[in-house]
Amino acid sequence: MTHLNFFGGIGGDLAKTAGDTAEKFGLDWPHFIAQCLSFSIVAFALYKLAYHPILKVLEERRQRIAESLTEAEKIKEELARTETMRQEVLDKANAQANKFIEEARAAAARVQEQETQKAIAQAEQIMVKAREAATLERQRMLTELKREVGTLVVRTTAAVTGKILTPQDQERLAEETRRQLAA
Repeated sequence: MTHLNFFGGIGGDLAKTAGDTAEKFGLDWPHFIAQCLSFSIVAFALYKLAYHPILKVLEERRQRIAESLTEAEKIKEELARTETMRQEVLDKANAQANKFIEEARAAAARVQEQETQKAIAQAEQIMVKAREAATLERQRMLTELKREVGTLVVRTTAAVTGKILTPQDQERLAEETRRQLAA
């Protein structure tokens, strides 16, 4: 209860101080009421003509900002989806490129193997032809050698015996020499 008395005492002191101040400065009630009325009219006019339109503009701006933030979120989500799709496309392209590279390597290996087989076959054909050519050359040289040996035998025999051999004798000796060389 002492608190109420205390506050009651403060209220009375304030009222007394306000009354003394009004008396010192000369409070004129008609002017005071006119100023209060003028102040109220100006405050109402400012509220209707300035404060209310400003609040309306601020509310519109707040709504535009909220819409912009919503749009920014939508754009961010769309960008994330686009990035995911781009990454998927890149992954697919990389996988397909790797597949093509592997196919190209396999094809190159097959072509290399085929070319190697062709080269081996050609080398074998060259070796067979070279053997055949060497065999033919050997036979030709043996035939020529036999003829030369036969001629030498005939000349040697003619020189040793001292007689001139007839063509039949020469032929017979050459034939015997060939037979002996063939065996």
